Amino acid sequence: MRVIAGSAKRLQLKTLDGMDTRPTTDRIKETLFNMISPYLYDCIFLDLFAGSGGIGIEALSRGAMEAVFVEKNPNAMACVKENLMRTRLAHKAATMSADVMTALYKLEGDKQFDFIFMDPPYGKLLEKKVLGYLSESELLADEGVIIVEASRETEFDYLEDFGFTLLKTKEYKMNKHVFIEPAGRKEIC
Repeated sequence: MRVIAGSAKRLQLKTLDGMDTRPTTDRIKETLFNMISPYLYDCIFLDLFAGSGGIGIEALSRGAMEAVFVEKNPNAMACVKENLMRTRLAHKAATMSADVMTALYKLEGDKQFDFIFMDPPYGKLLEKKVLGYLSESELLADEGVIIVEASRETEFDYLEDFGFTLLKTKEYKMNKHVFIEPAGRKEIC
């Protein structure tokens, strides 16, 4: 896994052995960032279930002003911190070694995020739990977008009930990216 573009372009990122963190492949990451890169400059990015931090680091490399990485696995968080040092982006990052729900609660009132990205373990409905929290939260900026990386089979038919609108879905061979915004806003992606 590597940084695709920006200030840390081509730098290799450390990942955990095994499939505990399921790092997003370079090709899928490149597709994602081709869609959102016009909106990244000076944004504040939240990377939930960060794994090795590849998505948040890519955002920083491409011009995000700040990124917060949330990961409860201490070994994965060690990878995030090492990757931030390796890419010389640690000065633009904050890390939280905590359960995602605990971290969201602690972040409340501190700042608002332009992008909230999450790649939770598949099949556990954690994305629904997080979206339920975010629907009542002030963490998403007025023009912010939530991006969920999920298995292709994951349903998001409850979004309207939470006050969200599905902007778009980009499907890949095994998974998909789902772009979500608060209902009633014009599309930015």
